Amino acid sequence: MKSNGKMAQLTATPRTEKKGAALRLLRQGGRVPAVVYGPGQEGAAIHVDEKEMLKMARTGRSEMFNLSVEGGKTVPVLIKDQQERNGRLLHVDFLQISKNKPISVSVSIDFQGTAAGSKAGGVFQTQETQLEVEGLPADLPTSIEVDVSGLEIGDRLTAGDIKLDKGLTLVTSPDSIVASVMPPQAVEEEPTASADEAAPEAEEGQSAEE
Repeated sequence: MKSNGKMAQLTATPRTEKKGAALRLLRQGGRVPAVVYGPGQEGAAIHVDEKEMLKMARTGRSEMFNLSVEGGKTVPVLIKDQQERNGRLLHVDFLQISKNKPISVSVSIDFQGTAAGSKAGGVFQTQETQLEVEGLPADLPTSIEVDVSGLEIGDRLTAGDIKLDKGLTLVTSPDSIVASVMPPQAVEEEPTASADEAAPEAEEGQSAEE
C-alpha cells in the first residue's frame, strides 16, 4: 500500500519546555512533545496536536508527510520513533529526509491468505512482523503484502523469498525466517518442562518496567 497524491501535513510549534512538569502540562492540553532531527543538525524541540499526530501514526512509519513548524519552514519527515503508554502518545521523534536520497526503514508485513498447511492441520507461525528495506521516500510502502496461502506443512518463508516493489532493496538478511508452518505434533511436544522447572526461567525472562 502506498500513499498517492498530495502529501499530508502536520503543524508543529517550537517549545522550550524540557522538564517533566512542563511536559505533563503540554500533554494534559492535548499536545505531544516531539523532536525533529535533520541531516547534520541537532534535534529541534517541538510539540504537535495529539489527535492529528495519531492520524499520522496510523498510516505507518514509512509514510512521508510534511511537517510545518510555526515560524520556520516546512520539511518532509518520517516518524523515526514514538513512545506510548496506555494508548496515549508521550513523545515522538521525526526524521527530516531528502526526497532524492534513499533511506532505510522498517515496514510492517501484511500476511495475506491462509496457509495450505494450516488447513491440513499444521500450525502457522510468524517469526518476523517487519522487514527493513531501503528506497527513495516516495517508493516506501506503508506495508508489504505477503501471500502465505502456498505454504505447506514444513515450509519456511524467508525474507529473501518476498518479492519487493521496484525501487526497494532488502536490508534484512535474506536468510531470516519470516513465517513457517509447523507439524501439529511438533508444537504439542515443545512444552515438556514441568511447572516447577519452568517457573525460574519465566522469572529470569521478565523485564523490569520503566
